[in-house]
Amino acid sequence: MTKEEQLGRLVETGVVAVIRTQDGDELVSICEALVEGGIVGVEITMTSPGATEAIYKASKVLRGRAIIGAGSILDPETARIAMLAGADFLVSPITNMDVIAMGKRYGKIVIPGAYTPTEILTAWEGGADVVKVFPATRLGPSFLKDVRGPLPQVKLTPTGGVDINNLGEFLKAGAVFVGVGSALVNKGIVAKKDWPALTRLAADYIAAVQAARAS
Repeated sequence: MTKEEQLGRLVETGVVAVIRTQDGDELVSICEALVEGGIVGVEITMTSPGATEAIYKASKVLRGRAIIGAGSILDPETARIAMLAGADFLVSPITNMDVIAMGKRYGKIVIPGAYTPTEILTAWEGGADVVKVFPATRLGPSFLKDVRGPLPQVKLTPTGGVDINNLGEFLKAGAVFVGVGSALVNKGIVAKKDWPALTRLAADYIAAVQAARAS
């Protein structure tokens, strides 16, 4: 898929799963379970042990079925490592212009983090494909709606505190997709390695996105 097609698929499905785990061996199993449930966007945070190896393996095992991203990117060096491992998109909790430039240089989707309207516009003008509103917990759906008023051209994705109960409100407020962490990649399910349960939960999230957009 081209970069544009990949971004289109992320927007279409409406949910990107954010994976943080202390067990690198579980990362690929988690990714496979989520993809089975219909989630194609999977962000493996670089703070997870074995993240680079997991990105490499997941990109091979799930080629054509998933769009694998690297999260918690703070500098261009880490961005380059993630891309060499096979990452299709780069996500950061901050706006680092060198990270954006690195991603753009190699044709990758770049999603930097921002908190204020000034930071959001700075990231967008710097070349972001989508701007991550983070942490969204403190801001809520109304913030996205307010920002979209004067900045309708900016694509926004909230991360932090998003779950199946409020994702619809974020989408209705103008988010192109949402990032969901522990509410989706449930620690209890992962601890039991109950991958069918994780697949069912992923399917529930996809259904919630479709219901929100239909209304």
